[in-house]
Amino acid sequence: MPFYEHVFIARQDLSQAQVDALAETVTNVIGEFKGTVHKTETWGLKQLAYKIQKNRKGHYVMLSAEVSGEAITEIERQAAINEDIIRWLTIRVDELEKGPSVMMRKQERRGGRGRDRDGEE
Repeated sequence: MPFYEHVFIARQDLSQAQVDALAETVTNVIGEFKGTVHKTETWGLKQLAYKIQKNRKGHYVMLSAEVSGEAITEIERQAAINEDIIRWLTIRVDELEKGPSVMMRKQERRGGRGRDRDGEE
């Protein structure tokens, strides 16, 4: 199965528990299609470059997975109809990055508040 990285931005007024539930929904879809989620990272509430649907900030979440194209189609279909997700992007990659993503390493250097799904800094 090919590798994908899926990033979504959730509305600024959601709680962290609601954002985690959105990530869990994506994980469940991947599981239904016999895929594997290798990593889930919550990058935190970040300023947007421009206002999107009255939001000036958004909760960023990234999932790295090995999954079929049919699952990606379903994930993107659900993101399109979900009012809590304001933007998403899915890219196919040759291989998944080991360890924390660039965004998490950037936060570590600055002492940021980002965390991965397991609660590790």
